[in-house]
Amino acid sequence: MKLVIGGVAQGKLDYVLENMIEESEKYDVYDCCFLKDNACNGKASNMEWPWDFAIDDERVLIIDKFHYFIRAVLEKKLPMQEYILKFMQFAEENPDTIVIADEIGNGIVPLDAFEREYREQTGRAEILLAKKADEVIRVICGIGQKIK
Repeated sequence: MKLVIGGVAQGKLDYVLENMIEESEKYDVYDCCFLKDNACNGKASNMEWPWDFAIDDERVLIIDKFHYFIRAVLEKKLPMQEYILKFMQFAEENPDTIVIADEIGNGIVPLDAFEREYREQTGRAEILLAKKADEVIRVICGIGQKIK
């Protein structure tokens, strides 16, 4: 698994597509944005485990906006630890996966308790992902810097 982190709108997905995917490779982008703000209402089975689909061994799976997965787990009051561990297992079983997530722990601490918890849990999940990742890239202004 590879982890790509950076601030909002820093060009993480473009960086991955331009620098981490070979021209001949095929890939699928799974955008976790659909999980936010109850966008998956009526799709409860997807939120039970959003990556419950067959992974094609011939394609690279790019999971974009992973932080929205964390937010959805918190919003639905699901067991965070269980979901993170399940995702870690998923990533180990699919080693070509590239996970893209925003760094949301910088700046002013939010006043809202939920937003503080979201920030905290996202940071903790990214730490676990970084420890398990084969490679960690931080993207700023579309420029990637390998940090692991």
